[in-house]
Amino acid sequence: MALPLSSPAPCFAPSPSPPKTPPRNSFLITIPTPHRRRRCRHGAVRAAVAVDSPSAEGGGLRAETPNVFLEVKDLRAVIKDSDKEILKGVNLTINEGEIHTIMGRNGSGKSTFAKVLVGHPDYEVTKGSVVFKGENLLDMDPEERSHAGLFMSFQSPVEIPGVSNMDFLRMAYSAKKKTEISPIEFFHYLLPKLEAVKMDTRFLDRNVNEGFSGGEKKRNEILQLAVLEADLAILDEIDSGLDVDALQDVAKALVGLMTPKNSILMITHYPNLLDLISKRCFVHIMEDGLIVSYYQELHIKNCCRNLRSSFPVLKYELQSPTLEHFRQGSS
Repeated sequence: MALPLSSPAPCFAPSPSPPKTPPRNSFLITIPTPHRRRRCRHGAVRAAVAVDSPSAEGGGLRAETPNVFLEVKDLRAVIKDSDKEILKGVNLTINEGEIHTIMGRNGSGKSTFAKVLVGHPDYEVTKGSVVFKGENLLDMDPEERSHAGLFMSFQSPVEIPGVSNMDFLRMAYSAKKKTEISPIEFFHYLLPKLEAVKMDTRFLDRNVNEGFSGGEKKRNEILQLAVLEADLAILDEIDSGLDVDALQDVAKALVGLMTPKNSILMITHYPNLLDLISKRCFVHIMEDGLIVSYYQELHIKNCCRNLRSSFPVLKYELQSPTLEHFRQGSS
C-alpha cells in the first residue's frame, strides 16, 4: 500500500507559556523553539484519563479544514476468549495528510492497537467506536478494511515460498483495483515504485521475503505500500532491526510516497525515524493501554533522552498543549 508527500506540512504554533511553578511530582522537558530555548514544565495528573484528540471545530481554523481519516473513541479490546483487557479506552483522531507516531514501552498496547484496527482475529473489541473515512471500521472484515484503503506492515514480515514478488504484487494490485493487468503493463507501473524504495528489479523474481535481510524485508513492505496506494498506512515498527543506511532509505521512501490526501500511523520504540522524516508529525505516548500524552515532532525530536527516562511516569497524563492547538497554529 502506498502514500506520497508533496504539499507543505501543517503549520504549528508554539505551545502556551508553562506555569511558573511546577506542581508536585512534575518533571522538566527542555523544548527548543525557533527563537529561543525555554523550559516546559509538565505536571502530573490522574492516571486513568486518556487524551482525546479534539475535533476540528471552534475558532482559529485554517481556511480549509482537512478531512478526518480515522477517528477512534474510547476503544477497549481484550484478548479473545479471555478477560485480559489490553486497550483501555484509546482515543485518537488522524486527519488526511498527517503523520502520527505512537511510542511506548513493550506491553503498552501499541501493536495490539494496530492489530485491532486491521481486524486481527486474536482480539475482540468490547467498547468504543472506530470510524474510517466516514464508515464504521469495526463492521468490516479485514479484507474489506484493506479494500477501504487501510494498510499494515508487520514487525516480522512472513516468507512465502513458491510465490514470486512479481506475482504477489500483481495479484494484490488486481485484487485492490478489482481489475486485471498484464505482466508487462504491471512491470512498467512497478518500475518507479522500485526506484522509490531502492530495490533492484531482481527482487521481483525472488520468492516473497525468502532469504531477504531485515532491511530488504522492510523495503519490500514499503514497496507493497507503494503498489497498493493506501489511504492510511499503519507501520508497526518499520524501523526495527535496521542499520543507519537502511533506516534512511525507509524514511526517504515514506516521505516520497506521501500526498496531502494520505496519512501514516507509525508505531515504534525509538524516535530515530522521526529525525529522518522531514515532515512534522504528531507523537503520542501509550502507557498501559491508553494514549496518555501527545507532542508535536519538534518537541520529541529534541527531548528523546528525557522521554526515555520519563516512561516510568507516563502513566500520568502530561499537561502538554492540545493536539488541535498544533494543527491550528501558524508558523
